[in-house]
Amino acid sequence: MKRTLLDVGQCDADHFRISSTLGEHFDIEIQRAHSHDEAIKLALETPFDLVLINRLLDADGSPAMNVLKSLKGSPSTAKIPVMVVSNFEDAQTAAVEAGAVQGFGKAALDTEQTKTLLAEYLR
Repeated sequence: MKRTLLDVGQCDADHFRISSTLGEHFDIEIQRAHSHDEAIKLALETPFDLVLINRLLDADGSPAMNVLKSLKGSPSTAKIPVMVVSNFEDAQTAAVEAGAVQGFGKAALDTEQTKTLLAEYLR
């Protein structure tokens, strides 16, 4: 069964890398959002299996926490698993405290640990 993923706030190069890497390992359909409002709109329209949010959205530099708090604060989207993509441990800790599941950094994208982490939501 094909899983759905929303990738939020990645630059073109990182979105391509994430999409390519995840597409090699999982049967997924990936949609992309550049902004907070676009991410919320898509999350309300589509039952995503996972949302990935870049620590800082590429389009405007706003923090992932804004999108995360909006998703977790709405009864319609609160149950969607959300991961923050960041190499910074303090960003991961803050995201988990705000309701995200443990995420990963782009530096760890190709590791077995990250594939195992993602498999929980994408298999």
